[in-house]
Amino acid sequence: MKLRCIILCCCAGLLWGCLDPSHQAAHSENSLELRQLQTRAYDTTDRIKIARAIVATLQDLGFIIDRADMELGTISGTRLDGRTLKATVTLRLRGKRALVRLNVNRDHRTMTDPNLYQDFFIALDKSLFLVAMQVD
Repeated sequence: MKLRCIILCCCAGLLWGCLDPSHQAAHSENSLELRQLQTRAYDTTDRIKIARAIVATLQDLGFIIDRADMELGTISGTRLDGRTLKATVTLRLRGKRALVRLNVNRDHRTMTDPNLYQDFFIALDKSLFLVAMQVD
């Protein structure tokens, strides 16, 4: 049994070493592009205000809020439209700015459609504007 584990680990190590570096670089570039689509910075440090706007935005887009953890800065929701769509929004304060990152998954795969992320951030911008103007 131990011998099988050792052989399996050696084979995995050999295969890992054979990966094409250009493939790894392309994957890294795609990850960076996706992260840029998923992230926006806002000029506020009011964590509660922006978290409420995120919750309202997700609900406006048809998501049911599954979990909101203000201490960790994560908000998760689910939307059922034939297949399950899961969204997780992470809120981090950096200096005098709030960084908001949206991650959307369908069938355990990250969605890469730019329109999906743009629609969320347009709706979040509107929600933050309404909060700033104190409109309910």
